[in-house]
Amino acid sequence: MFLKEIVVQNQVGLHARPATFFIQKANEYKSSIWIEKDEKRVNAKSLLGVLSLGVTKGVSITILAEGSDEEQAVNELVSLISSDFS
Repeated sequence: MFLKEIVVQNQVGLHARPATFFIQKANEYKSSIWIEKDEKRVNAKSLLGVLSLGVTKGVSITILAEGSDEEQAVNELVSLISSDFS
């Protein structure tokens, strides 16, 4: 298992459009991927799951992955969040 913590700096957090970009990127990987916020863990490939976390600007989340491409998946998703989804 590979994981990284990141603080979301995007103006709207992980809602609507940014969440869609995040999920599309997560679905490019074979690994199982999750997002954790305040001890709640959801499937990073599920729109309802990601939106249910209510991630807003300034919130710290942990991205975890387990599988053959886990390290690449986590690093790419962290980069996507760091780039403000551009």
